[in-house]
Amino acid sequence: MHIGIIGTGYVGLVTGACFAEFGVYVTCIDRDEKKIKSLKKGVIPFYEPGLEELVKRNTEKERLLFSNNIKDAVDTSLAIFIAVGTPPRGDGSADLSYVKEVCREIATHMDSYKVIVTKSTVPVGTGKKIKRWIGESLKGKVDFDVASNPEFLREGSAIEDFMRPDRVVIGAESSQAVAILKDLYRPLYLIETPFVITNIETAELIKYASNSFLATKISFINEIANLCDAVGADVHVVAKAMGLDKRIGPKFLHPGPGYGGSCFPKDTMALLQIAREHNVDLNIVDAAVKTNQRQRALMVERIRTRLSPLKGKTVGVLGLSFKPNTNDLREAPSLYIISELLGDGAKVQAYDPVAADDARKILNSVKFKKNPYDVAKGAYALVLVTEWNEFRNLDLRRIRESMKEPNFFDLRNVYDPERMHELGFNYYSVGRNIRASKDE
Repeated sequence: MHIGIIGTGYVGLVTGACFAEFGVYVTCIDRDEKKIKSLKKGVIPFYEPGLEELVKRNTEKERLLFSNNIKDAVDTSLAIFIAVGTPPRGDGSADLSYVKEVCREIATHMDSYKVIVTKSTVPVGTGKKIKRWIGESLKGKVDFDVASNPEFLREGSAIEDFMRPDRVVIGAESSQAVAILKDLYRPLYLIETPFVITNIETAELIKYASNSFLATKISFINEIANLCDAVGADVHVVAKAMGLDKRIGPKFLHPGPGYGGSCFPKDTMALLQIAREHNVDLNIVDAAVKTNQRQRALMVERIRTRLSPLKGKTVGVLGLSFKPNTNDLREAPSLYIISELLGDGAKVQAYDPVAADDARKILNSVKFKKNPYDVAKGAYALVLVTEWNEFRNLDLRRIRESMKEPNFFDLRNVYDPERMHELGFNYYSVGRNIRASKDE
């Protein structure tokens, strides 16, 4: 089978490369000529473990092609996946202008039956709009179907998520479209992957509902962590006991500075906007969003309380990306924290093993260091924001000796409080209510 992928961002490129690995012939399209030239050479525009090797292997085998011309994908493909951006508008709703533009361009080249599939996260009702947009732009009478096939890829483990997914969701109006997509995903039947076959509207809502629920779990455990600090409980033990209940499960019960990334913030806001448009109150999702915003502010307030006044003091930040194994800085808690510290007159020096180059473009006032130990030099506080593996076994004595003051804010609860106290740190974690130092 031949398929086309329109958009070579995170979702589009991972989807195209993984389908090619399944033996499908894939043509990936992007209007950015520079990006396409780089992809043809095997250069990936973002960091995702294992993706570069996958792209190179399938490009060499000529199963994965790249082009700037949508016609190249439409002419050869039975199924065309739309994976362009749907950025949030000011009110939180998804901007579908790129989707609309692509639909009309696809239609101008269609002369035979195609299945047009949305991979992008789009509001409920977009499938009907796509059908109308394409129908209005067709040059002649051409049969086509529209389907929704939402992605559930986690940054940092996207290839594994595609190859061994929890489920595959297919929303379509016709049995022919369903059959084509099931055939495309045939390799997953061998590992007994669950398939959810439904209508387009349900498939469109599943992605928003899933991400909003996970965001709610994070916000919930962060609120419990704050209560733990107030009453003298240990959030790790609370979360472990909760997770042993199979109805709850242990995942996403990890306290920290709040969620970020390209999905949770955008999708929760978009879901709230969809609900408003239909006069439905989503109070739980709304509370999760507000809790996430407060959590970041609370982390900054703890640093202020310890170091006040911040003006002129150096603060070191470990980790900039919103999570490990990605260079994605979108809605990263680090950006908010750093912005607030700079606003208070602090000097910030930072290190991230992957995201530093991207961060330099938006954090002009930050000094970027080559390693965690350079970040600690002369710092009044060290703030661990992203739990990269290399931060899990630091030479803490070396860190302590190079700091101006031994204040360690562990926003991911990586280290053992008692050991940090023994080493002489004023140690602050999230939801473990351990005294900051021997003297407090």
